[in-house]
Amino acid sequence: MSTETWDVVVIGGGIAGASVAYELAAAASVLLVEMEDTLGHHATGRSAAMFLETYGGSDVRALTLASRAFLESAPAEFESQLLTPRPLLHFARTGSDDTIRHVFDDVQDVVADARLVDEAEARALCPILRDGIVELGLYEPSAMEMDVDALHQGFVRGFRNRGGVVRRGAGVRELVPHGGRWEARLSDGDSVQATTVVNAAGAWADRVAVAAGLEPIGLTPRLRTAFTTAAPEGVTLEHLPLLYDVDETFYVKPEGEQMLCSPADKTASEPVDARADTTEIARCLDEIREATTIPARAVRASWAGLRTFSPDDNLVVGHEPEADGFFWLAGQAGYGVQTSPALARFAAAAIVGDATPADVLQLGLRADRIAPARFRANAGVQP
Repeated sequence: MSTETWDVVVIGGGIAGASVAYELAAAASVLLVEMEDTLGHHATGRSAAMFLETYGGSDVRALTLASRAFLESAPAEFESQLLTPRPLLHFARTGSDDTIRHVFDDVQDVVADARLVDEAEARALCPILRDGIVELGLYEPSAMEMDVDALHQGFVRGFRNRGGVVRRGAGVRELVPHGGRWEARLSDGDSVQATTVVNAAGAWADRVAVAAGLEPIGLTPRLRTAFTTAAPEGVTLEHLPLLYDVDETFYVKPEGEQMLCSPADKTASEPVDARADTTEIARCLDEIREATTIPARAVRASWAGLRTFSPDDNLVVGHEPEADGFFWLAGQAGYGVQTSPALARFAAAAIVGDATPADVLQLGLRADRIAPARFRANAGVQP
């Protein structure tokens, strides 16, 4: 058994772990460990791949806005274009227009081109909508589709170029503090040591905390199912928006020559290799046929991923107040890909003791609202 020593060990090779490892490797020795044989196997590899500035609460929106410049002009390691236009149309049926108005009130000061649209404009923007379905819509013309694989692989490539090392098939069995360091005992029989451990293990993040002798935060992995089906005939797909029911019964967007659909499900789950919920798919097909001209008869392919939520649905990012050198990067709740460039910068600065990046503060991020200390009764911080 060998024992290596690093400045930082990052646990989890999805978008959160890869992005923070990339940032940290600029000034530290970093090992990235992943329990699977493939990086990004779970949530990252199953993302719906959208960049939406109207999506999420104020802290998520701040990090999303602060990520746009990176995504529009990424470093050379990111070898293809990361964003392509795909507007968002949130729509409300009769009785749900107040929800749309509330979202608009929240975002209008930070997403300048977002606007409310009536039924006629909604149907002009999205011709697959049926007559009489929409009472009010919220249109975000600057929303984008993301190349998630290119983004993730770019972070991994850049991490390696900066001297970082990746170990696959190496889950963490136990984390033991001693002598101002953490010893990570891995499933492959090796042990590594580091001054700082970053818990970016997604749906498994609470289990990593338990392996370190800490109380779990109370994270809840939730299933999100997706599937593809045939596109409606006679419709040009290139300019169709992502169509999202504000009541979260479904969303749908073009995916090549077919349609990518989701029942927008949030079923609580154990940390597992997720599988599509066929009952939710059947319900979703009915919803899509009722609201749109998409045939939605047969499913071509289906899959699922896990999005992990904290007890208050906000991010969990910061130092563990009850254990020196243990850092949380968890609870992304489906926002992890679109926030990853700015969130990685924020987390890396906190880990090495640098000042919080000014742009994320100016855009409205508050570190106390996402700090794990809010869940620790003896930390002196109120939720």
